[in-house]
Amino acid sequence: MNKKLFTLASTATVAAVALAGCVETKSDVEESKTDITETAGAKPVIELLGMSSGEQDMNIVRDQLVKNGFDVKLNIQPDYGSYTAQQDAGNFDIAISSWTTVTGNPDYAVRGLFKTGGDYSRTSDETVDQLIDEASTLTGDEAKDKYKELEQALVFDNAYIAPLYISQKFQGIYSKEINPDTVRLPKSRAQAWETISFNDEAKNDTETLVLHQAIASLTSLDPVKGNDGSINTLNTNMNVRLVNLSDTDEVVSKGSLSYNHAMSEDAKEYYFVLRDDINFAKVENKTAVDTGDLVSAEDVVFSLNRAKDQNAVPDHRTYSIHENIESVEIISDITSLQSVKTADGNTVLEALSEDLPAAVAEVVADEADVDNAAGKYQVVKITTSTAFPQVLNYLAHQSGGIVSEAAVTAVNTFDVASYDPNKDVAYGDQATVTEGATYANHLAASGPYILVQKNDYEAQFVKNPAYQVGTENEPKIKKINVRFIADNDSALSALRNGEIHVLQSVPETKVDVVEGDQNLTLKTADSNAVSYLLFNQNGREVSKSVDLRKAVLYSINQSEFISYYQDKKKPAVSTVSPLVDTGLKLEADSAKVKEFLKSYQESK
Repeated sequence: MNKKLFTLASTATVAAVALAGCVETKSDVEESKTDITETAGAKPVIELLGMSSGEQDMNIVRDQLVKNGFDVKLNIQPDYGSYTAQQDAGNFDIAISSWTTVTGNPDYAVRGLFKTGGDYSRTSDETVDQLIDEASTLTGDEAKDKYKELEQALVFDNAYIAPLYISQKFQGIYSKEINPDTVRLPKSRAQAWETISFNDEAKNDTETLVLHQAIASLTSLDPVKGNDGSINTLNTNMNVRLVNLSDTDEVVSKGSLSYNHAMSEDAKEYYFVLRDDINFAKVENKTAVDTGDLVSAEDVVFSLNRAKDQNAVPDHRTYSIHENIESVEIISDITSLQSVKTADGNTVLEALSEDLPAAVAEVVADEADVDNAAGKYQVVKITTSTAFPQVLNYLAHQSGGIVSEAAVTAVNTFDVASYDPNKDVAYGDQATVTEGATYANHLAASGPYILVQKNDYEAQFVKNPAYQVGTENEPKIKKINVRFIADNDSALSALRNGEIHVLQSVPETKVDVVEGDQNLTLKTADSNAVSYLLFNQNGREVSKSVDLRKAVLYSINQSEFISYYQDKKKPAVSTVSPLVDTGLKLEADSAKVKEFLKSYQESK
């Protein structure tokens, strides 16, 4: 098989290569790992890695670099798996990357990506680390100034990334069948399923809602073991959290496990009064049943302690999100809630007592004693190591989902340090819910839906029968299938044919198609999604030379991306840009490119 590594000069050629793409084997990956910049003659050669689905962005980047004196070799991969294999093997100088801040706070936009040792970080820089930590403790103008310093260090001083654009959200709804008013389009959080309804509400119990996602292979259904597009939406709808994000990124208790939450005056203590109308669901005979097990404070303590502990599970993907949590505990003394003040001068007890089913008569430690109607509540207290209001945004992330202590410990009986994926079964492994001989569904869902089974075609979910029954948060539709369609044009065709009911990401270039179809409704919203070039920080010329990286940086002309996408993209500086306007801007500058290339050549 020929590796997809070419020097190209025409869009037509790129298209042909993309169509001929194939998955690379391990040997292919290893043998292509060479530093092409060193061996490429007079012009610096840049290897650009991306997926065929991002072909047009690759074309634009390539043309801009060629115009500024580079040779460009395109490394086009057909899917996300082969793309990440190439990235892990180091077979790139720059890679087309993207990030969506699904928690609505700027710390999430940088910590895992750029802090030394972060879940996805390829950067190690003490100044960047310090700025990320300092900014996380600040609010208002102080935070804005600190994130400006961070962007300066990340982009302009060191050129660890080169920004391309901020995306907008375009959602297509098959409104011939689905009530578009019931389909939310949040800025940050994953799609919320429980509100969606058919136009004919009688169909909610009899018909299946069909949704869509591109990725069929699921990282893990354990919420702390995955943080990617394959599972974010699925885990968000299977596991309730202490708080949620509103559609405009406010932290709210609505639709969560808590009636109310409160923060102490010093922003180090966070309190949550829990509701008692959610039980875990499990799957029996491929049907969801009520376990009778309350989603309790004990489960919250268990879930968040493992969320912040890197060694709680093998291949923990989300621990850095929760590293600021120092302790999680159950409150057993009501007087402690009366002695702590909030920023507005009220007590924590007063803040937690708004609009409850009954006034707080007692706080109880044991779930067996919970009875909200009689005024008996469980209250959880989270303490952070420093003042850190952004902890609430992280608790709204899918990795903050509450899992069943009983269900997880029954499955995870292996020693984490010696875990062997070839023989050990971990809670949330997709093989346990996949059709076939290995099917052994062990999931326990605290959220509105539970996954029954999946195959390569779709995943089947059913309503949790014990989720806030009788409230406005009770799921409307009984059955939901998530159809796996990798190609977005094919997904759009499926939407137009009524084969799927919601397309969460309509391509900017196809918005007019949705708007012109009388069976469809288009919704739009701002997005926290940023596309950027990630520089290889290990073993390449761009790894060693900041001048070479800056030459690439100032070759990028964002207006050409915005023009191609018909003004449906916005300028970016970093992954923080949709959340904090620091005032910094990247302007393409050919003179600077020449200056930095000259400096690079002279230093060789």
